[in-house]
Amino acid sequence: MTAALEMPRVQECVVAACAYNQSGDCHAFAITIGSMDHAHCHTFVESPVRGGVDSLIAQVGACQRSDCRHNEQLECHAASIRVGPDNDMADCMTYSGR
Repeated sequence: MTAALEMPRVQECVVAACAYNQSGDCHAFAITIGSMDHAHCHTFVESPVRGGVDSLIAQVGACQRSDCRHNEQLECHAASIRVGPDNDMADCMTYSGR
């Protein structure tokens, strides 16, 4: 039997243009973070149609930034994260280099 890892929640998302954002909360089931050059939210999608599940707050499903101090084997171990503008419109603001 495999134990499930408790994934960190997206505590806040200030990217209002994202289709998963509703009043500062991300309602995607899970998000992916990471690009070669910065901690971009790959789940970001700009659309007039709102998506996600109203009763859920997103979790970090995967993080491709192995150089982040919260990353262990490409899984985020921060207590929670914030998403906002940095190098891009939607980046992980909790990212911290090792």
